[in-house]
Amino acid sequence: MLNNIGLPGLLLIAVVVLVLFGRGKISSLMGEVGKGITAFKKGVTDGSKELEEDNGETARDITPEGEKDKA
Repeated sequence: MLNNIGLPGLLLIAVVVLVLFGRGKISSLMGEVGKGITAFKKGVTDGSKELEEDNGETARDITPEGEKDKA
């Protein structure tokens, strides 16, 4: 059903949305979407950094006792 909308259909939808909500409302909505995307990316990078730090703290020396004395 949605496979054959095409460019004219998308333009019609865009015009209807613009008429219903107005330019100001749409621009503020897009600003909020941009802020949300930025916050999501920041959360992902912070989460990956936190995981890397946790993995670094849990890493420990597993060299057998006899091998430690030789070094």
